[in-house]
Amino acid sequence: MSVISFTSLANAGFSELGGKHMQYSKFWNFNSSQKSAEKKQQIPQLSGRTGMLILYAPAFLAALSCLLCFPHHSTRHLLLSSALTLHFLKRLLEVQFVHSYSGGMSIDTAIPISLSYFLSTATMIYGQNLTQGLPEPLIDLKETGILLFLIGISGNFYHHYILSKMRSKGDKEYKIPKGGLFELVICPHYFFEIMGFVGVSCISQTLYAFSFAMGTALYLTGRSCATRKWYLSKFKEFPQTVKALIPYVL
Repeated sequence: MSVISFTSLANAGFSELGGKHMQYSKFWNFNSSQKSAEKKQQIPQLSGRTGMLILYAPAFLAALSCLLCFPHHSTRHLLLSSALTLHFLKRLLEVQFVHSYSGGMSIDTAIPISLSYFLSTATMIYGQNLTQGLPEPLIDLKETGILLFLIGISGNFYHHYILSKMRSKGDKEYKIPKGGLFELVICPHYFFEIMGFVGVSCISQTLYAFSFAMGTALYLTGRSCATRKWYLSKFKEFPQTVKALIPYVL
């Protein structure tokens, strides 16, 4: 599962760099030719909000069930279940009360992503359960992981909030984001999401958790670069100094 998770996420990231995008957010209908558009009309379409709820709800329920219904053989196990529950609860609340959506999502995009989140969450917690009875790692990264996770979800929420305030009610036009780290990179919310999952992997300290975090980093790096390219093509005034993901670097 570690190999499958890392490989599939890394492949998705390279696909983003190559111009083949996951069909949601600003890349909704981005790759559509006339033939693919006709095919898409035959596939059930969801609103952006409904699609995002489908993405996160199964993973949240999996994490919450593990947190409430199963015994925790270690502090690390309890922290991991709590962190994943909090992460997906935050995402669900943002979908419902923070984000504004201008596009939709096809069901054939929503289901694979939802399954990926669900399986990754369940596998990460199950993998932690398999460590029962094994000695603790020589270097304990739990406290570092907690700090990174809290900074990650806080920074991610803050920049999502900035994005939500850029649009008035009923406005569906994209604008160049301003404020926070948007002055330096176009996807600071992805930067902090990566930080959050690195924090989760440090809390867990299992092979699967680190594989998922690294795979997520590669996917979001590809998505960030594609997003920067999209802004450059759409806005002539987009600042060339604004990077994709990492300030002054990438």
